[in-house]
Amino acid sequence: MHQRPSPLDTAAASGMAGTAAGAGAARTAVAPDVTGTPGTTRERTYCWEDPAIAAAAARELDGASFLQALLDGTLPGVPIAHTLEFRPASVQPGVVAFEFTPAEFHYNPIGSVHGGMIATLCDSACACAVHSTLPAGTQYTSLDLSVKFLRPVTAATGPMTCTGTVTHLGGRSALAQASLTDAGGKLYAYATSSCMIFRPAAATPLPS
Repeated sequence: MHQRPSPLDTAAASGMAGTAAGAGAARTAVAPDVTGTPGTTRERTYCWEDPAIAAAAARELDGASFLQALLDGTLPGVPIAHTLEFRPASVQPGVVAFEFTPAEFHYNPIGSVHGGMIATLCDSACACAVHSTLPAGTQYTSLDLSVKFLRPVTAATGPMTCTGTVTHLGGRSALAQASLTDAGGKLYAYATSSCMIFRPAAATPLPS
């Protein structure tokens, strides 16, 4: 989710953000490969909504309300969440979590989930955690992301949660961290991120 308001940024995001229901649901099928051998080529289709709808809402709502609307489905999910099949799981001020189930289409050439997928989750969780603390009219963007890949992730890992938490919130910058864990709480990746905050200029009082 990068230049935000987005997210998801997010998205969530950040943030942001997106939902797994409705138009974002994906279908996976087995089709013949280019050589005609059955059962080796997978095919996946998905759809998404107009991202301008969520982007417009992000400019009007405070961060927590915007991300909650993505979670509730009041606002359409962002395209990146449909593309990679992750979804918001919970939103609290300063803490945002995403859910993700590893699948073959997330794989790299050596048979595990691509680091870019894990980085995307961590970026979204960190950014959306920051977004959740911001009032309406305040914008932000990610400045950097550092990810530690601690264990390989595969389809056998099962459902996972990536939780972003704000560790510092200042006037012009914020810091956040993200943890990717499996259903048993085992840590697979850890990330830190910093964001720049753009607060609206204070109104100049009219002369009396």
